[in-house]
Amino acid sequence: MEKPSFGFVLVFILLSLLFLSNSYKLWFKTDAYYQELRDSLDRTPGYFKNFFSRRIENRRRWETEQKIFSLFGIAAVLIANVMVIRAYLG
Repeated sequence: MEKPSFGFVLVFILLSLLFLSNSYKLWFKTDAYYQELRDSLDRTPGYFKNFFSRRIENRRRWETEQKIFSLFGIAAVLIANVMVIRAYLG
């Protein structure tokens, strides 16, 4: 297995930080995050708007699903970051 490039590691970590930032907003600024999501759907055309609007209609269910998903996602992102950094350093 060859060592990943520094650019790959940097992009990987930046994308991980983006995911963790969204997870932070979901867990600690839920009202603002939910409103931001609804506002972005207002700017979305056609089929996607209808599909995703139905998914977030029941806020309590949406919030529960998203928080469960984010727990798995946070664990996966942290494990992947450790693996990528170890591959880069080792």
